[in-house]
Amino acid sequence: MTSGFGGTVPGLPAGGLGGRTAMVTGGGSGIGRACAVALAAAGAIVHVVDVDAGAAAHVAELVGGRAHPADLADPAAIAALPADLDILVNNAGLQHVAAIEDFPPERFELLQKVMVTAPFLLLRRTLPHMYARGWGRVVNVSSVHGLRASAFKSGYVTAKHALEGLSKVTALEGAPHGVTSNCVNPGYVRTPLVERQIAAQAEAHGLPPERVVGEVLLRGSAIKRLIEPEAVAAVALWLCGPHTGHVTGASLPMDGGWTAA
Repeated sequence: MTSGFGGTVPGLPAGGLGGRTAMVTGGGSGIGRACAVALAAAGAIVHVVDVDAGAAAHVAELVGGRAHPADLADPAAIAALPADLDILVNNAGLQHVAAIEDFPPERFELLQKVMVTAPFLLLRRTLPHMYARGWGRVVNVSSVHGLRASAFKSGYVTAKHALEGLSKVTALEGAPHGVTSNCVNPGYVRTPLVERQIAAQAEAHGLPPERVVGEVLLRGSAIKRLIEPEAVAAVALWLCGPHTGHVTGASLPMDGGWTAA
């Protein structure tokens, strides 16, 4: 089956997602952008949420969806977002790297607001609609850091572990209503956030960027390549398909073998 974007969509659910409405947070770039494109190509109407108004507008135009510039640290902004969704992709995130004793408390709090509180508030708004329809898909873009820890990332690791717990509770409560909830757990993905980390690590270690990827970021991974955002989006799309109704409360590692070691 082909999409309106001119090519075959890997992982396209049989029958597509026509008639479904999705929302992707952090949809202006990286994994979020790839998820918005994949969901729209499968037939869904996509709401693109991003703190960057220009990025949200660009992706919404690309996928024929609707842009919602919003700061997810602000509960009032969340309250203004659509509630009548069939698919919710909690993807928005940010990073800060520092030792615990040097970690700014306000920065730690911001990471929790965006990556834990915002998904919780969005679920409170959207689950009643999913329950009423008897069908829903919640895809939480977590991380290998939702399953493992790394030094100097207390804010991010804490938030992703909390998102894992929220996802599991959502799965248990949603099961009688035809709603599934799962986490996708990628390692390092080729996103603007990771590109900034590569540059910072290259400067800190005095290494060229290409060596930082293999020797620093992917030191614990068996596969020494960054993951492409489209690969993560393909898994997210698969979780919205017709054969995954019993896949719920799961965490799906895409970590190049990191958690196998």
